[in-house]
Amino acid sequence: MIREYIEQNRQRFLDELFELLRIPSISSDSANKNDMITCAEFVKEKLIAAGADKVEVCPTAGHPIVYGEKIIDPKLPTVLVYGHYDVQPVVPLDLWDTPPFEPTIKKTAIHPEGAIFARGSADDKGQFYMHVKAFEMMMKTNSLPCNVKFMIEGEEEVGSENLGKFIVANKERLKSNVVMISDTSMIANDVPSIDVGLRGLSYVEVEVTGPKIDLHSGVYGGAVANPITILAKMIASVHDENNHITIPGFYDDVITLTDAERADLNKAPFNLDDYKKDLAIDDVWGEKGYTTLERTGIRPTFELNGIWGGFTGEGSKTVLPAKAFAKISMRIVPHQKNKNITALLTKYFESIAPKSVKVVVRDLHGGEPVITPTDSVAYIAAAKAIETAFGKKPVPTRSGGSIPIVALFEQELGLKSVLMGFGLDSDALHSPNEHYGVFNYLKGIETIPYFFKNFTEASK
Repeated sequence: MIREYIEQNRQRFLDELFELLRIPSISSDSANKNDMITCAEFVKEKLIAAGADKVEVCPTAGHPIVYGEKIIDPKLPTVLVYGHYDVQPVVPLDLWDTPPFEPTIKKTAIHPEGAIFARGSADDKGQFYMHVKAFEMMMKTNSLPCNVKFMIEGEEEVGSENLGKFIVANKERLKSNVVMISDTSMIANDVPSIDVGLRGLSYVEVEVTGPKIDLHSGVYGGAVANPITILAKMIASVHDENNHITIPGFYDDVITLTDAERADLNKAPFNLDDYKKDLAIDDVWGEKGYTTLERTGIRPTFELNGIWGGFTGEGSKTVLPAKAFAKISMRIVPHQKNKNITALLTKYFESIAPKSVKVVVRDLHGGEPVITPTDSVAYIAAAKAIETAFGKKPVPTRSGGSIPIVALFEQELGLKSVLMGFGLDSDALHSPNEHYGVFNYLKGIETIPYFFKNFTEASK
């Protein structure tokens, strides 16, 4: 019945997703404020059409949150579906093969059935919209086995600051038994997996100031500190010859996994040569003594996301700049705290900066790391659902990414989350040419109802 419904409505499911993907809902850009509202209204309209009740666009101090629910029996379990409709910026535009907000289906080696190329296709519009269509299917076929609530936000890509406030103010309305999230990835289409851990995040902007104005590099060069040079030296000092992070106290709260735990993590299918080929690199890089899977799953990181200062226009302008800036993300692991890591970085940079410059570190946003149990009713229900749909048991994995709100769900609502994502790491999330497999989109719609059925039966 599930596959028949999907096949009968396949083109409509794709057409609706394309409509959603055409809305340039970039949360970090104030120029897209009206697009954010348009996108939220679109989600509201589709939730109502699918059969949800009490659907509303809830205003916040930032971008709105879409809430809806279907309570068929208060005595039955309730699944809270979380997702986000905001997307990353699309720069650099010249690296996109097709316009980022004009979804296009193209076949690839990994997606022979075709992949949907568009910003937000995998992160997270394509993935959260699977839940809307799966819900519609359960409503239309009278097979919804339990209650469901939807909370789709518009600020995940900028730290979910206002979602936290919304949760605190709506604890009773959001009362549920589990949170279902599809904003992660699988190992491969023929190797399904479920994430059981997420790294946390500390995201900062660093400003280094030298002279009060840009100076002539001939007149003052060699006598006045260049903020770009100083910033580059400070950043370079963060990694030693083994690519170990040198910030004092950075590893104090990191728990070292046992040899057995590391061996289990490395059982996940992974081919280093394919990994390098896919990224067009000659070799990998990272902390000495750890595998690629360990570097991206269980070890903390320090990454430079952007750096600028001085003159970068066409032609030449020989200046010694007054300021230099950098955006830095630090992925953190269980027991590390994002505010503490930010404070350690701030103290370190202030301590190593010469007196010839001033340093300011601005805390932009962050979130805590999360580990989810593999013996919970929800995880087992998800694993059985994937086995039914894919014909294979899923592999438990740890994701290198961060979803800051997951820790808040546990802290404020007392709820564990199930991270049942259907994208692939190779789908170019946050990059030009982001895409999402048609197979993955439709397979997600097929799998989700199995989870609802399994979870309801196991919760009785």
